Amino acid sequence: MIKMEERSLKVLANDTTFLSKISDTLTKLLIPTKIGINGMIINIKRNTTLKTFEIYKELENSNDVEKKEQSKNRYEESYTLYLESIDRYIMDSIYKKVKNNTATMFEKNALSNYYTIVHLKDNEYLEYKYRKQKFLLELDYENIVASEKDKLIGRFKKLYIEKADVLYKGILKNYSVKLADGIKAKNTNQTEVYRNIFNTLEEYIKNILPLKLEEDTNNTYSKIIKEYEEYEKFSVGKLDEKDFVEKNMILLGLSRVLFTHSLPLVAAEQCYNKLLRDTRNLIVNTKSKEKKEEVYQILLRLIEDYNVKLLSTKVYWDKPEDRNDYKKFWEAYSKSKVSEEKEILSLKRELHDTEENTEKYKEVRSFYKVKLVELGVMRVLKNSFKKTENYRFVRIKQRG
Repeated sequence: MIKMEERSLKVLANDTTFLSKISDTLTKLLIPTKIGINGMIINIKRNTTLKTFEIYKELENSNDVEKKEQSKNRYEESYTLYLESIDRYIMDSIYKKVKNNTATMFEKNALSNYYTIVHLKDNEYLEYKYRKQKFLLELDYENIVASEKDKLIGRFKKLYIEKADVLYKGILKNYSVKLADGIKAKNTNQTEVYRNIFNTLEEYIKNILPLKLEEDTNNTYSKIIKEYEEYEKFSVGKLDEKDFVEKNMILLGLSRVLFTHSLPLVAAEQCYNKLLRDTRNLIVNTKSKEKKEEVYQILLRLIEDYNVKLLSTKVYWDKPEDRNDYKKFWEAYSKSKVSEEKEILSLKRELHDTEENTEKYKEVRSFYKVKLVELGVMRVLKNSFKKTENYRFVRIKQRG
């Protein structure tokens, strides 16, 4: 099989000679035959994979270790051959159709995506390995759904969900390692890794989670239905910066249930901190008073999510004093029954967390203090030795 990376997607203008026209015509005539042969091979390999998968699942809880291992090996071997047959279909059929300008837009997009994935092979082999498998499975799944063969769709869906779970977890684990390595090396340019994490989470929640919910006869995912419905509001239409922050906050919340180990606590914590930084900047940069208040409400939700879904489960802390500070905050926050009390505690927590970078967060810290004044926790005194528009904030009482 010719390697995809050795080919170019650039289609040159056809020669106008008589011989080239004949050659071009013959190629176009032969492609449908090749597609038919490839289609038959894929069907055979897919059916074998489905049979071995179903046998493997039947024996999954068997006490016969040897028989179970054999069924697993047969399934994995047939799965590899099945993916290779889809790969050959792309090389032998779709590539030729694109080259001869007879491909549909779907086929052109499929080849473009395939080519992008193959380019990861040299520098990002792990991501290439997971994404190529995911792409080939998705391609065949779409083909099966288009066939409208309900029995085949039902059988394939079980295999598709199980394999997709493994592949998405592998991709996220790879990004988590990258994030940790970048932080250790004090590499501040982690924007792409964060973006990849959120995009991968969204891909999964958009494409795989609905299938899992359809198959969820035991209500395993009942506790995340509300969050999933919240996400769906952001899955269509044009989003502004505020919407992106809110959507990513929901994605992170869902990840704490769906990808506890693949996106471990350390990586999830960094993602939450990234969202907190983005939200602080958005508060400062939003000029409209109404929209600024909307962003502020998102910040309060984000602080709550971060503390409830992540920090409250954190066992290991780098600095004991950080753990003690958090413990005091969490005890007061969890006992608070009034939203105003939680808001005050959240603002105090934010002032504490931004204390080491007072210059960087100068504007947002002033915003927090104004909010605390409105809540009656602080008061403003005019400075007599400066211009009258300058103020200093004085704490007049403590709550919580």
